[in-house]
Amino acid sequence: MEIDVYKRQDEEHENHWFFEGKKNIILSFLKKNIKRNDLKILDFGCGVGINTKMLSDFGSVTCFDQSSEAIIYLEKKFNNNKKILIKNNLENCNETFDLIIATEVLEHIESDEEEIKKLYKLLKPNGLFLATVPAYQFLFSIKDTKLQHKRRYNLSNFKSLVSPSFYTIKLSYYNFFLFLQITLGIIFYKLSKIDFIDRVEKKPNKLLNYLFYKIFVFEGFFLNKINYPFGISIIFLGKKK
Repeated sequence: MEIDVYKRQDEEHENHWFFEGKKNIILSFLKKNIKRNDLKILDFGCGVGINTKMLSDFGSVTCFDQSSEAIIYLEKKFNNNKKILIKNNLENCNETFDLIIATEVLEHIESDEEEIKKLYKLLKPNGLFLATVPAYQFLFSIKDTKLQHKRRYNLSNFKSLVSPSFYTIKLSYYNFFLFLQITLGIIFYKLSKIDFIDRVEKKPNKLLNYLFYKIFVFEGFFLNKINYPFGISIIFLGKKK
């Protein structure tokens, strides 16, 4: 992926109801469970750094992505921010972190179990791990293929993945209130065999974008208090065992 593609992607994600809504949910989780602003944080698989600036309010952030083009883009984007460090290799990393966040990352990795073990080693004792992943394999579509997803998850298999390494603080589906609309849309496009990845990634018109965002914020308010029975995505917050 070329550098200007990352720039366009970043611009497209800015103020997008899904990404801004998810950021709001993550922020509410962190505020509830973290009372410090001097953490060492790893933004694992950070992409265009959607959450990075927000994470820097809680401490210093190491941005990691395997893409060399992403690294170049991130270095330009955050070149004046002394709290943000960019890396594309963690193999010989001798640092440990208070918090590791991996949003929409694990589904890209062939051996997610091995990756969880690696991330576990990078966490300090009692460190926190926050992850989001797409839900339900029956929703796997051309969008997932285009994004190079290996799988989608359900609560049961995701719990099996993380429970050997982490105590669960929160594990729930989310994107609950828009589940029916999004599911019907995915099923329609799967049956029609239309390549709709570009349509999904682009922002809807201002009114719809605002409405979807407000629904997501409303959902996020209750997510700190309850678990949703189903949803398009899964969110997990755990503490290192």
